[in-house]
Amino acid sequence: MSCMSTLAAAADAPAASAADGDSAWFTRSDAAKESQPHWMTPVVTVTPRLEQEFRFDQQWQYRSAGVSAMNEGLGKGLELITSPNTELIVGEPGYQVIRGPHGKSTQGFADDTFLLKYRVSAANEENGNYIVTGFMGVSVPSGDSAITTGHYIFTPTLAAGKGWGTREHGYDIQSTLSISVPDRNMALLGEPIVWNTAFQAHISEVWWPEIETQFTHFAGGPNDGKNQTMLTAGLVLGRFPLIDRLHFAIGAGYQKTIGGFRTFNNAWQVTARAPF
Repeated sequence: MSCMSTLAAAADAPAASAADGDSAWFTRSDAAKESQPHWMTPVVTVTPRLEQEFRFDQQWQYRSAGVSAMNEGLGKGLELITSPNTELIVGEPGYQVIRGPHGKSTQGFADDTFLLKYRVSAANEENGNYIVTGFMGVSVPSGDSAITTGHYIFTPTLAAGKGWGTREHGYDIQSTLSISVPDRNMALLGEPIVWNTAFQAHISEVWWPEIETQFTHFAGGPNDGKNQTMLTAGLVLGRFPLIDRLHFAIGAGYQKTIGGFRTFNNAWQVTARAPF
């Protein structure tokens, strides 16, 4: 081989290696998605499915005594399928603005969050239509002083789902059960136990209407022993093809707290996703 040929081959090698790596990554992530149900991720409930996308949410929450809270980002972010059975979510710190009844406001970035999913068992619509997954979430006290919890918070979660029907039409139930454990200062933060369940239908190619419930039991902290129940009516549209493997989905939900105790009254949440 001539000197010029050798140099040309060396110059092409990094590009070829990068392309091969990208191809292997997408082949692995596509196989992981194909081996599980193809449901849509709900508006609130974290899906037990492995997903690969970028997600940005925004929420407007209305509390008692004229207090409102806006959260841009809501801790969503980049979701990557890192192996045939695992997913890593690197959350985007939400920017929060809390306004009081007399025009006073508190604002700043919330803490960084990370979530690791491990899929224990799954089958797609043709082979059982179910999934079981374990999560481990971590919140890092990196936010602005007015917003941060000031502590590491660990959130182990058990998630599962079952569907009926086909990929084109059907319905499913996706549910998670979690407990959030701070590294210390239990008296201030407590250990809330949260049970989320989404009842979802797939009524046409891109329409995914849903009803979600969220039950929170506050263990420890200032709300020790109290319970809160929230209902969400939502709709997600997607996945619309954009360029090559890139798709788009958008949705919204209205949340209402019912019963006696409540940390807020109602909220609107919008969600935008770019699966790839």
